[in-house]
Amino acid sequence: MANENVNIGIVGLGFMAVMHIRAYRQVEGANIAAICNPSGNRLNGDFSDVFGNLDSGDPVKLDMSQVKAYQSFDELLADDSIDVIDICAPTRTHVELTKAALAAGKHVLCEKPLARTLDDAREIADAAANAKGLFMTAMCLRFWPQWAWLKEAVASGRYGKVLGAHFQRIAEPPAWGQGAYFDGEVSGGGLFDLHVHDTDFVQHVFGKPKSVYSTGFTKVSGAIDHVLTQYEVDCGAKVSAEGSWAMTPGWGFNMSYRCIFERATADYDIGREDEPLRLFEEGGEKQVIECEGVDGYVGEMEHLVECVRLGQAPSVTAADGLSAVEICTAEEESAKTGQIVPIS
Repeated sequence: MANENVNIGIVGLGFMAVMHIRAYRQVEGANIAAICNPSGNRLNGDFSDVFGNLDSGDPVKLDMSQVKAYQSFDELLADDSIDVIDICAPTRTHVELTKAALAAGKHVLCEKPLARTLDDAREIADAAANAKGLFMTAMCLRFWPQWAWLKEAVASGRYGKVLGAHFQRIAEPPAWGQGAYFDGEVSGGGLFDLHVHDTDFVQHVFGKPKSVYSTGFTKVSGAIDHVLTQYEVDCGAKVSAEGSWAMTPGWGFNMSYRCIFERATADYDIGREDEPLRLFEEGGEKQVIECEGVDGYVGEMEHLVECVRLGQAPSVTAADGLSAVEICTAEEESAKTGQIVPIS
């Protein structure tokens, strides 16, 4: 289907669906063909009341003369015109929805975290490994231009070895979906739902950590909503990440990183609009690095559509999603016990 449009069916119609819709609209060959919500909410295609932690521009309204609406997920799966099922529903639904979509022969994009528990994540990974359709875990940070730049800079070694790196993703509590998010037993709190991005990026850049040491506390969900983790990685760099949705409402959202190489320091802050990514090399002046690309969501969807059209496996696998859940589970244990937790 290299020359055909890829028809997308989105299930779960909250903030994340809005971000995906905005991204698909910027991807050549992507066609939002259907939406599905068992509750019936927003099946009219009007997302004007949906807002999240990133400034997402004008309200989204779909032209429903061009988009099918399903309240039944089974009916969506029975639609042979749909190529990809994009799962933006709450974490607790991922196992059931993913397995059903894969069994129906669909390609699947599943939002992070893959699951709340290791057992559920393994069940999804096993289903993906044996499926006809392609499977991709939605780890948009890997496609964020400035973060992709860092991955390449580390891999190339052009600034020498990494001595230390710190990642931050800090936000006020979600103002949407609170019925699910504020139940830490099913959402995993800020650690699983927000900090998982940086956990995955750490393994993406430095490999799966050998152990973690985490501190943290709960504020809104009963699970860990603010976490600070030190990762033991093979290269010996001192790597840490802080994640939170415990900030006071009105604080907003920020993501940033600092990476100290032997011969340079890279410093990124999304809130620094004029020069979000700065590089300081030995013997040189500050450089402002310009990166191609819009944002991680667009990059993620471009990759997904290309993989479906070419029939090639996505770069972010179910195994990656499983590994991220495994590391987050170890972080949660460490934060609760105060102990270093090894990762197999």
